[in-house]
Amino acid sequence: MAREWSRYWRSPDRPIEAMHAHFARHVYHRHSHETYSFGMTEDGAQSFTCRGSAHTSTPGMVMAFNPDDPHDGRPTDALGFTYRIVHLGPGLMSEVLDDLAGRRTGLPLFAEPVVHDPALAAALRALHAALLGGAPALRRDELLADTVRALVRRAATGPVTVAGGSGGVAARVRAVLRDRPLDDVTADDLAREAGASRFAVYRAFRAAYGMAPSDYQRLLRLREARRLIAGGTPIGEVAALTGFADQSHLTRWFGRCFGLTPAAYRAAAL
Repeated sequence: MAREWSRYWRSPDRPIEAMHAHFARHVYHRHSHETYSFGMTEDGAQSFTCRGSAHTSTPGMVMAFNPDDPHDGRPTDALGFTYRIVHLGPGLMSEVLDDLAGRRTGLPLFAEPVVHDPALAAALRALHAALLGGAPALRRDELLADTVRALVRRAATGPVTVAGGSGGVAARVRAVLRDRPLDDVTADDLAREAGASRFAVYRAFRAAYGMAPSDYQRLLRLREARRLIAGGTPIGEVAALTGFADQSHLTRWFGRCFGLTPAAYRAAAL
């Protein structure tokens, strides 16, 4: 079986990150990102679930995840897969699209998690290679603009909408978790804030966001861990600050959700 490997790059001053990896055994735990995430499989096949359906990505396909789109991931077979993925913050997407004539109001929505478009996959690969390959900043920005605009023109279907609605049970629960990510929030606390039973809270949140409230709480803590690590906070201290039992506990969940260790993420900045 081929050795697993990964390379990670993140910009020190803009919300853009990229990973190139080969996985034959690694299984992603169900998670989501604050960012848009666009991936393309170079070799082999990877399977995942997103928005209640099963999907498989093979070479020539593009994976498109909106912010907070819950998904998992695993090799389709024992040969594994090699893939590239780029994470772009919503603010950066908006900046790139601001001067795109005739675009829809608001951020784009990608309704299909897998788009069969070899030309789009080639554009994404070129951007990714420039990010990890140390291309000049001007060239990276040009490829970023071209790729984002191509993604929107060829694959987006409309403006982003917030699952669950602004006044729904799920949205109220999410607001509580976002406001208090490190608190030891109980099911009764969430039920009281949402004005519903504990079981209604669980069902509504799963239906709207694709994961249990406890999974989302852990994901928020992992996102905060990423920010602290990127800012230079020692990893052991990050574990304590973000509610993990110890550094090994943080490392285990960081790998399950992001595909690399906290130390590798810290070392990824230019």
